[in-house]
Amino acid sequence: MSDPIPLAPDADDVKGPTLLGRVVVRADRYSVYEVLGAELLACALDRVEKSGEFHLALSGGSTPFPLYEQLMTDPHYRAFPWAQTHIWIVDERRVAFDNPLSNWRQIDEIFAGHSGIPSSQMHPMMATAADAAEQYERSLRTALASRPQGEARLDFILLGMGDNGHTASLFPETAVLNEQTKWVSDCDGPTVTPPPRVTMTYPLINGARHVAALVLGQNKAEMIARVASGSDDFHALPIKGIRPTTGQLVWYLDRPACGL
Repeated sequence: MSDPIPLAPDADDVKGPTLLGRVVVRADRYSVYEVLGAELLACALDRVEKSGEFHLALSGGSTPFPLYEQLMTDPHYRAFPWAQTHIWIVDERRVAFDNPLSNWRQIDEIFAGHSGIPSSQMHPMMATAADAAEQYERSLRTALASRPQGEARLDFILLGMGDNGHTASLFPETAVLNEQTKWVSDCDGPTVTPPPRVTMTYPLINGARHVAALVLGQNKAEMIARVASGSDDFHALPIKGIRPTTGQLVWYLDRPACGL
């Protein structure tokens, strides 16, 4: 067992913005990665102890990748139960895996060859298939079906937030925002940065045990303030539709994202 991860101190006891859920503010992005990584590890160990497996859904993009690399290289994470972990992807662009825009290509490069996760527990989206959303939903439901009634849900979902308030590939004013039953669906339209996407939906995300929103940098401060103001609904700012039903939502912010 590795030593406990030393957590970064609170950012001068700064009170975070008023957002739904718990708000964690740290001085800079590296301090945010430390506390998020520690809480992710604690969640993984707890779920493996209680259920024998850990289902983790990751987002792509440049913001979380230093954290993913740290999980692979920092000795403090040696205890991570990778052999019992399933990795899912929150959303994907409709491109081939060898395309630089592929989220899975980057995640696979970091985890597949270094973590010891069995290949059967790495779950890419076949995003170029016409029925990619249906395929992925079937995979999710099959993998979670053996869990006790009421527990067929993901354990931890890591989300980001775009400058326009989108999260996953849930973009403003798109039809997928009104989805109430499907776990995975397509997203396209005038507000979607091309190419079209396949994404986890609110029913799946909001059913998760833990949802983490990782938002870093001064360029996100205006949007964080807008999300906190309460004047827009989830159609305008899709991240406001992240409202876990029985799970926990935690925002992980650095001082610049808070406008400090």
